Amino acid sequence: MTIAAIREVLLWCVLINYALLLLWAGIFIWAHHWMYRLHTRWFQLSVATFDAINLAGIIYYKLSIILFNLVPLLALYLSA
Repeated sequence: MTIAAIREVLLWCVLINYALLLLWAGIFIWAHHWMYRLHTRWFQLSVATFDAINLAGIIYYKLSIILFNLVPLLALYLSA
């Protein structure tokens, strides 16, 4: 696999992962009540706990995208 192919794969990974992150954040912001009702069917959660879990998940996912996709992509672009 060439460096150019790896760059392209990482670029697509960044784009797809950020799209999923924005989708998750958008649903959390604009359909919060629906999401909360859906999850409280299975789990006993307070609104504060539900918000904390989602916020932690969004932050963890964003940091993972940066660490595992964006930084290697930037390193490959800067090395060439």
